[in-house]
Amino acid sequence: MTLLTGNKRTSASEPCHRRAFTLIELILVMAMLLIVIAVAAPTLSKFFRGRNLDSEARRFVSLTRYGQSRAVSEGVPMVLWIDAKLGRYGLQQEVSYTGVDLKAVEYALDKELRVQVTAAVAQPGQLMQARPTARNLPMLRFRPDGFISETSPERITIYEGERDSTLIAPSRNRLHYEIVTNQSQILRR
Repeated sequence: MTLLTGNKRTSASEPCHRRAFTLIELILVMAMLLIVIAVAAPTLSKFFRGRNLDSEARRFVSLTRYGQSRAVSEGVPMVLWIDAKLGRYGLQQEVSYTGVDLKAVEYALDKELRVQVTAAVAQPGQLMQARPTARNLPMLRFRPDGFISETSPERITIYEGERDSTLIAPSRNRLHYEIVTNQSQILRR
Protein backbone atom coordinates (compact mmCIF):
# COMPACT_ATOMS: atom_id res chain seq x y z
CA MET A 1 0.00 0.00 0.00
CA THR A 2 1.30 3.47 -0.89
CA LEU A 3 0.76 6.47 1.39
CA LEU A 4 -0.14 9.98 0.19
CA THR A 5 3.51 11.01 0.63
CA GLY A 6 4.63 8.41 -1.90
CA ASN A 7 6.30 6.19 0.66
CA LYS A 8 5.37 2.60 1.04
CA ARG A 9 3.95 1.48 4.32
CA THR A 10 6.17 -0.96 6.10
CA SER A 11 4.89 -3.64 8.35
CA ALA A 12 6.18 -4.21 11.83
CA SER A 13 8.11 -7.24 10.64
CA GLU A 14 10.05 -5.30 7.96
CA PRO A 15 13.04 -3.31 9.29
CA CYS A 16 13.08 0.40 8.53
CA HIS A 17 16.40 1.43 6.92
CA ARG A 18 16.97 5.14 7.36
CA ARG A 19 20.36 6.73 6.87
CA ALA A 20 21.52 8.92 9.82
CA PHE A 21 24.70 10.40 11.26
CA THR A 22 26.61 8.31 13.70
CA LEU A 23 27.87 9.64 17.00
CA ILE A 24 31.47 9.44 15.75
CA GLU A 25 30.65 11.60 12.71
CA LEU A 26 28.98 14.24 14.88
CA ILE A 27 31.95 14.34 17.27
CA LEU A 28 34.37 14.76 14.34
CA VAL A 29 32.36 17.66 12.90
CA MET A 30 32.22 19.37 16.31
CA ALA A 31 35.99 18.93 16.74
CA MET A 32 36.66 20.52 13.34
CA LEU A 33 34.40 23.46 14.21
CA LEU A 34 36.25 23.99 17.50
CA ILE A 35 39.61 24.01 15.68
CA VAL A 36 38.39 26.60 13.16
CA ILE A 37 36.99 28.83 15.93
CA ALA A 38 40.21 28.53 17.97
CA VAL A 39 42.29 29.65 14.98
CA ALA A 40 39.96 32.53 14.04
CA ALA A 41 39.24 33.90 17.54
CA PRO A 42 42.41 36.05 18.00
CA THR A 43 41.92 37.67 14.60
CA LEU A 44 38.27 38.39 15.32
CA SER A 45 39.04 39.95 18.70
CA LYS A 46 41.49 42.40 17.07
CA PHE A 47 38.88 43.22 14.45
CA PHE A 48 36.17 43.97 17.01
CA ARG A 49 38.52 45.99 19.22
CA GLY A 50 39.36 48.29 16.30
CA ARG A 51 35.71 48.60 15.37
CA ASN A 52 34.85 49.83 18.87
CA LEU A 53 37.34 52.71 18.64
CA ASP A 54 36.30 53.58 15.10
CA SER A 55 32.57 53.62 15.89
CA GLU A 56 33.11 55.82 18.96
CA ALA A 57 35.12 58.35 16.90
CA ARG A 58 32.42 58.41 14.23
CA ARG A 59 29.72 58.92 16.87
CA PHE A 60 31.68 61.84 18.35
CA VAL A 61 32.15 63.50 14.94
CA SER A 62 28.48 63.03 14.06
CA LEU A 63 27.57 64.66 17.38
CA THR A 64 29.68 67.68 16.42
CA ARG A 65 27.79 67.96 13.13
CA TYR A 66 24.48 67.63 14.97
CA GLY A 67 25.57 70.37 17.38
CA GLN A 68 26.42 72.71 14.53
CA SER A 69 23.12 72.13 12.79
CA ARG A 70 21.18 72.69 16.03
CA ALA A 71 23.11 75.91 16.69
CA VAL A 72 22.21 77.25 13.26
CA SER A 73 18.59 76.07 13.20
CA GLU A 74 17.75 77.19 16.75
CA GLY A 75 19.94 80.31 16.75
CA VAL A 76 21.47 79.38 20.13
CA PRO A 77 25.11 78.46 20.87
CA MET A 78 25.57 74.75 21.48
CA VAL A 79 28.29 73.16 23.60
CA LEU A 80 29.67 69.66 23.37
CA TRP A 81 31.23 69.00 26.77
CA ILE A 82 33.74 66.27 27.49
CA ASP A 83 34.30 64.69 30.89
CA ALA A 84 37.52 62.70 30.48
CA LYS A 85 37.56 61.48 34.08
CA LEU A 86 34.15 59.82 33.90
CA GLY A 87 34.44 58.89 30.21
CA ARG A 88 31.32 60.81 29.18
CA TYR A 89 30.44 63.52 26.69
CA GLY A 90 27.27 65.28 25.69
CA LEU A 91 25.64 68.07 23.73
CA GLN A 92 23.40 70.80 25.10
CA GLN A 93 22.45 74.41 24.59
CA GLU A 94 24.80 76.86 26.24
CA VAL A 95 23.75 77.17 29.89
CA SER A 96 23.56 80.98 29.84
CA TYR A 97 20.86 80.91 27.14
CA THR A 98 18.38 78.42 28.53
CA GLY A 99 17.64 76.78 31.80
CA VAL A 100 16.94 73.25 30.59
CA ASP A 101 17.65 71.76 27.18
CA LEU A 102 15.05 69.09 26.43
CA LYS A 103 17.05 67.87 23.42
CA ALA A 104 20.32 67.45 25.34
CA VAL A 105 22.12 64.16 24.78
CA GLU A 106 24.81 62.38 26.77
CA TYR A 107 27.00 59.39 25.86
CA ALA A 108 29.34 57.18 27.85
CA LEU A 109 32.55 55.79 26.43
CA ASP A 110 33.01 52.05 26.41
CA LYS A 111 34.91 50.81 29.47
CA GLU A 112 38.00 50.10 27.34
CA LEU A 113 38.13 53.62 25.85
CA ARG A 114 39.39 56.89 27.26
CA VAL A 115 39.44 60.43 25.89
CA GLN A 116 42.00 63.22 26.09
CA VAL A 117 41.35 66.86 25.20
CA THR A 118 44.10 69.22 24.00
CA ALA A 119 43.13 72.85 24.61
CA ALA A 120 43.25 75.55 21.97
CA VAL A 121 46.46 77.54 21.66
CA ALA A 122 46.14 81.34 21.58
CA GLN A 123 47.49 82.97 18.41
CA PRO A 124 49.43 86.28 18.72
CA GLY A 125 47.00 89.15 19.14
CA GLN A 126 44.06 86.81 19.80
CA LEU A 127 42.15 87.10 23.07
CA MET A 128 41.20 83.68 24.42
CA GLN A 129 38.32 83.66 26.86
CA ALA A 130 37.14 80.21 27.71
CA ARG A 131 33.53 80.03 28.79
CA PRO A 132 33.11 77.39 31.46
CA THR A 133 30.23 74.97 31.28
CA ALA A 134 28.03 74.24 34.25
CA ARG A 135 30.39 71.40 35.16
CA ASN A 136 33.59 73.35 34.36
CA LEU A 137 34.64 70.82 31.69
CA PRO A 138 36.39 71.28 28.35
CA MET A 139 33.91 71.99 25.60
CA LEU A 140 33.48 72.52 21.91
CA ARG A 141 31.32 75.57 21.30
CA PHE A 142 29.27 75.98 18.14
CA ARG A 143 28.08 79.50 17.45
CA PRO A 144 24.66 80.29 15.93
CA ASP A 145 26.35 81.24 12.64
CA GLY A 146 27.62 77.66 12.33
CA PHE A 147 31.28 78.34 13.08
CA ILE A 148 33.40 76.72 15.77
CA SER A 149 34.42 79.06 18.58
CA GLU A 150 38.11 79.93 18.85
CA THR A 151 38.15 78.62 22.41
CA SER A 152 37.20 75.11 21.31
CA PRO A 153 39.85 72.41 21.74
CA GLU A 154 42.37 71.76 19.00
CA ARG A 155 42.44 67.98 19.44
CA ILE A 156 40.33 65.27 20.92
CA THR A 157 42.04 61.90 21.09
CA ILE A 158 40.18 58.70 21.85
CA TYR A 159 42.40 55.89 23.10
CA GLU A 160 41.85 52.18 23.32
CA GLY A 161 44.55 50.48 25.32
CA GLU A 162 48.06 51.84 25.07
CA ARG A 163 48.63 51.76 21.31
CA ASP A 164 45.40 52.37 19.44
CA SER A 165 44.07 55.91 19.16
CA THR A 166 41.97 58.09 16.90
CA LEU A 167 42.54 61.82 16.57
CA ILE A 168 39.66 64.25 16.02
CA ALA A 169 40.56 67.84 15.10
CA PRO A 170 39.04 70.87 13.37
CA SER A 171 39.25 70.87 9.60
CA ARG A 172 41.80 73.15 7.96
CA ASN A 173 39.18 75.88 7.47
CA ARG A 174 37.82 75.35 11.03
CA LEU A 175 34.27 74.81 9.81
CA HIS A 176 33.82 71.37 11.36
CA TYR A 177 35.61 68.60 13.23
CA GLU A 178 36.91 65.54 11.41
CA ILE A 179 38.77 62.31 12.04
CA VAL A 180 42.41 62.85 11.16
CA THR A 181 43.69 59.83 9.30
CA ASN A 182 47.24 61.05 8.73
CA GLN A 183 49.03 62.32 11.84
CA SER A 184 51.33 64.55 9.73
CA GLN A 185 48.28 66.62 8.69
CA ILE A 186 47.95 67.96 12.22
CA LEU A 187 51.59 69.05 12.31
CA ARG A 188 51.17 71.25 9.21
CA ARG A 189 48.42 73.35 10.80
